[in-house]
Amino acid sequence: MTITNFSIEYDAISRQNGFTNGDAVRGRIIVEASKETRIKSLTLIAKGKGEAHSTDEDSSFSVYEKYYTIRQHILEEARQEGETKVIAQGRHAFPFSFKIPEREMPSSFKCTLCKIVHKLKAELKQSMKLLKKTETYFKFVSKPAMAIPGIMVPQHGCKNTSVKFFGSGTVTMDVYTDRLGYKQGETLRVRAEILNHSTRSVTPVVKFYLKENSFGNGLQSLVVKKILQMEAPAVASTSKKTVMKEIPIPRRLPPSMLNCSIFRLEYELKVHVDIKYTVDEGVTIPVVVLPDVRHQPSPAAFEPETSDIADRPTWSNTAQHLDAPPSYETLYPS
Repeated sequence: MTITNFSIEYDAISRQNGFTNGDAVRGRIIVEASKETRIKSLTLIAKGKGEAHSTDEDSSFSVYEKYYTIRQHILEEARQEGETKVIAQGRHAFPFSFKIPEREMPSSFKCTLCKIVHKLKAELKQSMKLLKKTETYFKFVSKPAMAIPGIMVPQHGCKNTSVKFFGSGTVTMDVYTDRLGYKQGETLRVRAEILNHSTRSVTPVVKFYLKENSFGNGLQSLVVKKILQMEAPAVASTSKKTVMKEIPIPRRLPPSMLNCSIFRLEYELKVHVDIKYTVDEGVTIPVVVLPDVRHQPSPAAFEPETSDIADRPTWSNTAQHLDAPPSYETLYPS
């Protein structure tokens, strides 16, 4: 084997080793040869793509989405048959540089339902030998989508609940948040105004959920994960109370993904009152988590694992509920 090392290196542009729309990615393709070697061509390919997989009782399929493909010929293939480029024994670094498109596209992400990857691939062609390939992934973080309608608009929801068992009366609740969108690391403030015109005391409960929703070709799969649950002191019968809660958005929470045709990552806040023998659906308010491109998790959090099709998780057109995600304290240590 004359080629002893064939790999790709790229230069980080920040401490978080992440890139965003319009950034230039620079690096080099490394070729190490044990002796003088002939090469026909050397090509770099940068790709951004997404995929989701679905299985029901009758069929199985995969859906894909491509965001960009950039191809650079580092060493042009010889136009005449038999022409090659000769490299000497030792280590050779072939530099490359390209710009990530400015268009809107989802960030690097991986879960049981979907995988969004941005990667670099190199191909080396030699006469009478198999094509050599190598690849590496880089983390892409989409710029905050401030153009989302109402992203800075205060949110409000209300609910009236009737107490019918072992009591009577109604409970009215108005829930407010100061806006729709929050960057990673910011604090979400919730205000719930509760008017208890019932004969029972009620306990306000605040829950914060993450929803992973994959879809394609008529199938849909939903995974709901509870990130946080908090209770407030009970509101006595025939009284009113205002409940205030602050929820720091952990920096490790992935940003909302609303710009992908095969997958959506969404968050919602749910506030309800716990009343014995009464079901309260509560008030649900959407929350959009925006990326803070200055502070991102380590690249390992985004780097996908390779697997064969047989190892891929299956999903159906009915809702699924998985094990709970890491605890809120783990995501946001005090």
